[in-house]
Amino acid sequence: MILRLAIASLFARALTVGMTILAIALSVALFLGVEKVRTGAKASFADTISGTDLIVGARSGSVQLLLYSVFRIGNATNNVTWESYQDIAARSDVEWIVPISLGDSHRQFRVMGTTQAFFEHYKYRQGRSLAVSDGTIMDDLFDTVIGADVAATLGYNIDDPIIVAHGLASFTEHKDQPFRVSGILEKTGTPVDRTVIVSMEAIEAIHVDWQSGAQVPGQATPADVIRGMELTPTAITAALIGVESPLQTFALQRAINQYDEEPLLAILPGVALQELWGIVGIAETALLAVSAMVVVTALIGMMATIFSSLNERRREMAIFRAMGARPVAILSMLVLEAMVMAAIGALLGVLLLYIGLVIAQPILDRAYGLWLPIEAPTLREVWVILGVICAGTIVSLVPALRAYRMSVADGMMVKT
Repeated sequence: MILRLAIASLFARALTVGMTILAIALSVALFLGVEKVRTGAKASFADTISGTDLIVGARSGSVQLLLYSVFRIGNATNNVTWESYQDIAARSDVEWIVPISLGDSHRQFRVMGTTQAFFEHYKYRQGRSLAVSDGTIMDDLFDTVIGADVAATLGYNIDDPIIVAHGLASFTEHKDQPFRVSGILEKTGTPVDRTVIVSMEAIEAIHVDWQSGAQVPGQATPADVIRGMELTPTAITAALIGVESPLQTFALQRAINQYDEEPLLAILPGVALQELWGIVGIAETALLAVSAMVVVTALIGMMATIFSSLNERRREMAIFRAMGARPVAILSMLVLEAMVMAAIGALLGVLLLYIGLVIAQPILDRAYGLWLPIEAPTLREVWVILGVICAGTIVSLVPALRAYRMSVADGMMVKT
């Protein structure tokens, strides 16, 4: 009986009730949307590199090694000699190894020297491989494969020339050895999108006429002559390693960290990623707090709506009382109204969220490489929905208690 009266009362005030429900729905959709983006961003962050067991570089910090080898942020404190790289590659517990050489740039994008093995073994988003959207992987000394963001930002197409600059913020360019765009990679949502990839031999080739970080005056070796040279690297920046068996990972890590020939550091990418996320994760807490305040604001708005309707409904309440309704029935009716509004608003918010996910998922994946899975609500999200309904019920107690105290005489009295 009380529930039927509450629903009938809501229909009688359809406009104001509808606006209140919409406010709750939008706030719930925002809160759950932020939660989806947060978890999706965290998963994409963790999936920047997948299937790599160890990353090796000069001894520094684990986060620093991760930043410059995977995210192309910062610089290495030192290089790893080619002899040490070969020693590690020759170990029986190493299944594959990919060298990485950093240091040069092209119009603020990092240039990375590597081998064909990088395209075979670098994985992201739980095992996805790199794919070429146009062209082919480099097969000439002065070929380059560029990431999707490089191509989009600079407007490059296949066969366009690229001149690499020496260093990251240098005005000195390797104009004598221009590269040719041989391939453009598909969007990955990883730092690969912002990378110009060349071969290890190409890195050596463009520095043939350089000594101590500067070009030798008057020296310009022709490209044909450079092609016939021995271009074995003397050092690399870092290396990605896959082990034969996961059980050998820690033993290999310990052996590299205790390497006698030079100070090296081997890190587990997953552990370093968690450490890095712990540093930058404060932003997600702030974002959640802001979206939570939006939900709180919507609930306070609902309470204000109920308060403002009390004066209009004083005569209605008085009639109910005159017909024999007890004060607790009036209180229950108002609480049920708020509970129904909160429940409908929360469920409508979930519906809006999934409609938004269906629309935004391919757009975000294509533009930013951020994958937001469309899955059933998690236990955490169910608790959020139940929490909104309970909170809506609780905040309604304040105006409901006021109505509870109203007397029949006060309800019948016409105020001037």
